[in-house]
Amino acid sequence: MKKQKLELEPSLIGGDLGNAIETARKAVAAGTNILHLDVMDGLFVPNFTIGPDIIGRIRENVPEHFRLDAHLMIYSPENFIEKFVKCGCEEITFHIEATEEVRYTIDYIKKCNRYAGLALKPETPVELVLPYLKDLDKVLIMTVEPGFGGQEFLSEMLNKVKILASYKKKYNLDFDIQVDGGINYETGLMSVKAGATRLVCGSFFYKQKDLKATADKFHSFEGEAL
Repeated sequence: MKKQKLELEPSLIGGDLGNAIETARKAVAAGTNILHLDVMDGLFVPNFTIGPDIIGRIRENVPEHFRLDAHLMIYSPENFIEKFVKCGCEEITFHIEATEEVRYTIDYIKKCNRYAGLALKPETPVELVLPYLKDLDKVLIMTVEPGFGGQEFLSEMLNKVKILASYKKKYNLDFDIQVDGGINYETGLMSVKAGATRLVCGSFFYKQKDLKATADKFHSFEGEAL
């Protein structure tokens, strides 16, 4: 198993959604490589956010090397994969709870040459994702209830991260372990020590005065990784 670089993903929902392009540009200027895009349908979670049209505009206004990671909090995500591919998302993550077509959806994303991720709500047992790990590029562990930013970190979710990290090591797998929700310096470091390789940070990141220094601080946690 190769050692994976720690990535910080600013979450668009934590910034100014009314000025999504400028919010994305701030993440680029901070020296991050990936922007996290929460896509909500008002049904799977009780909130609405952005869709492919706005994501397409963001794609046009950030560098080619800067990756867009769509986190689909929508029912029947298999029906929308093509739209998120066409608007420029390099990574697509969907919820295991949102579809009965989990294997099909993973395969569809991979056939589109995109990075495929599977997400779990806090109440969902991590064991449900284990049969898919060999085909995934990423598992997203929600450390808050999905739907809204600014919630308190659920530290008990780190047990899921530890289980996934152990499974990775045992079977020599290279998927990323992403933690999303309530991330700050303290909880980010806790997550990395548990085995996380990707940190999604929204409200905390965009509230800081010096975003570059903030990103550098998070990236310094890489030496703490398992």
